[in-house]
Amino acid sequence: MCGTCCHEVPGDYVKRIPLYPDEADILIEIAKERDIEFKIIEDLVFPDIKNEKILVLTYRIRLDNENQGCPFYNEHNGCRVHENKPLACQAYPLALKRVDAFNFEISIDPLCNFVIQHYSELEKMDLGHLKEVFKEEYPKAENFYHKNKKLIFKIKKLEALKKILIPCQINLEEFNIYLQKWEREDISV
Repeated sequence: MCGTCCHEVPGDYVKRIPLYPDEADILIEIAKERDIEFKIIEDLVFPDIKNEKILVLTYRIRLDNENQGCPFYNEHNGCRVHENKPLACQAYPLALKRVDAFNFEISIDPLCNFVIQHYSELEKMDLGHLKEVFKEEYPKAENFYHKNKKLIFKIKKLEALKKILIPCQINLEEFNIYLQKWEREDISV
């Protein structure tokens, strides 16, 4: 309940609390019901030049509010959407680290208070011991990882079926034009 995972980190690091489209829809509804200002932004997107659409695989919670944190966090009660917590939050302090657009790996957030307090012990542990320490979080991190892999596989399958066309290379200027002009399509599994 410390909330470290729910708040922006000072400096150049940009914290990501990723949401799948279905999770975003649920949290948007909860925010409306509770009159909470909740903002999200597209996170992992691909331009489909065949259909002129932006394919959205994930969003992320915007943390640029007054508290510089998730609007569902309360310092007295912790997470106020615990029963609808996004998969990324359920897995914390285990996180997905993006290697590139198509690859992820599971990592441990070094900013977590528990990790900071036990760092010297954690850095010496093998995967088996880490799975024991994070026995609740590790299966959720694996689910998170597999869901991202399924989404990437879906994109690659749609490409193989020639239903979409994702450019291998794109310059930033072109991509920004696509982002401004094209409709969005959520991709889910």
